[in-house]
Amino acid sequence: MKTMRNRCLGVFIFLLGSSLCHAETGNTAPASDGFLLKGFGTFGVARSDSNSAEYVRDLSQPKGLTKSWSSKIDTLFGVQANLKLGAQSEGVVQLISRYRYDGSYRPEVSWAFLRHDFTPDFQVRIGRLGTEFYMLADSRLVGYSNLTVRPPPDFYGPLVFSYFDGFDTGWSTDLGAGLLRAKFYAGISPESSPFVSPITWNLNGSRLIGGHLDYFLGPWQLRIASADVKFNSELPIDALANLPLTTLVPETRVKNTHARFDSVGVVFDKGPLQVQGMLGRIRYDSVAYEDSRAGFVIASYRLGQFSPYLGYSKTRSSPGTFTTVGPFTGLAQTLASATHTNHHTITVGSRWDVYQNVALKIQFDAIRGKPDSAFTFRGDIVQWDGSMNVMSLALDFAF
Repeated sequence: MKTMRNRCLGVFIFLLGSSLCHAETGNTAPASDGFLLKGFGTFGVARSDSNSAEYVRDLSQPKGLTKSWSSKIDTLFGVQANLKLGAQSEGVVQLISRYRYDGSYRPEVSWAFLRHDFTPDFQVRIGRLGTEFYMLADSRLVGYSNLTVRPPPDFYGPLVFSYFDGFDTGWSTDLGAGLLRAKFYAGISPESSPFVSPITWNLNGSRLIGGHLDYFLGPWQLRIASADVKFNSELPIDALANLPLTTLVPETRVKNTHARFDSVGVVFDKGPLQVQGMLGRIRYDSVAYEDSRAGFVIASYRLGQFSPYLGYSKTRSSPGTFTTVGPFTGLAQTLASATHTNHHTITVGSRWDVYQNVALKIQFDAIRGKPDSAFTFRGDIVQWDGSMNVMSLALDFAF
């Protein structure tokens, strides 16, 4: 894995150097020479009205918002290099600096792949690719391409997989009056995820496989998607409990078990009106995690440079059944209950497209739920009453 990362960084440095050479020779159109360097970023600040539960963008972040203004959960910067390798081939490398599982902003290689178009309707990519468990998931870090400050955490929050090392294939064909697209992908995760600070969970080697179908008809896009993860390591609950809990209560074992992500999504975008909605379900083999259901709908209406929007999202989970009877089963159930969700969020905000490729957003989220709805938050959930308000400001840009 380290070898691959070093190679990816080497390719990026080579491409960046080529870009600088173009600039020095006065070439203002690198894309015409087959090379393009572009970037994106967000400077965001936000705060909540709680010092107990900490609001996070997703569970890849070890700490979240409290009553103090913070820039950590939304601020990021990315740069991407595209190099044409022929009429039908391309190499892409993307680096992102964001708030990571270990609390750092160390840049990471999020994309590093080769793409070949065998025909206009059939493509293959191999290397490091963004995950597409849900619609819009592969672009959820590009704030400028999203309507809201962040994708709804009630829906996207449990998704800690951002990229994988493997391949995908894409195929498209006309169907009726619309276009049908299909994608299949498979690979291995190189990532880690925060567990309970300072403990992290190593997801490296976990197998990812999945695919989706898209249908485009006029202003409509419909997607049906499914993904399966086979975990390669145990949750670090033994370190947390300071005893061999996975041996004492075997149902808590996660290694070699599966998690299934199923979803359906729809987007309508015509004139000034845009509406997007999704429903999803996550099912786990292990009872260490509760199975969950989530959904959201967001509607916006463009008024010149302004796009006010209104959204609603909800998540709810149900516990599994422990069959082991013993003195440690209660502890295992308590740990599993930390993955419980039962709350909803009302979102109100507006996007202002200030200049070309620059957008300013303001957003208010009102979260209402049960005090035991803990999974998509960090911090001391025990003292939380289930309600929280979050105010956010974000400046998104792309170049």
